[in-house]
Amino acid sequence: MSTIGERIRTVRKSNKPSQVEFANIVGVSQGTLSELEQDKYKPSLDSIIAMKEWFKIDTDWLIFGEDNKEIKSIFNLSIESQELNLLSNFRELNEKDKDEIIQFIKLKITRY
Repeated sequence: MSTIGERIRTVRKSNKPSQVEFANIVGVSQGTLSELEQDKYKPSLDSIIAMKEWFKIDTDWLIFGEDNKEIKSIFNLSIESQELNLLSNFRELNEKDKDEIIQFIKLKITRY
């Protein structure tokens, strides 16, 4: 199982802001962010809330390394964190962009 620091790094790298931008979003200095990612410190509640709201992540996963099993069990699905993030981002798109993404995925699937 990954550490909270590794999961913070995963959130940052999968969303592509620089360390400075990510640090500003979660309300810490770049140095503190580096130390959080190295598990030298634990994030504050304010930082966790900022990551949840800004990046639409599951706090159970961030804090405990587990996805929300209750949501998974309702649909009887096994969904990876990356897939949850993808779905969350997809929901933010307008209908035209959603249609374009769906067509792109269909195109990619037919190639394999």
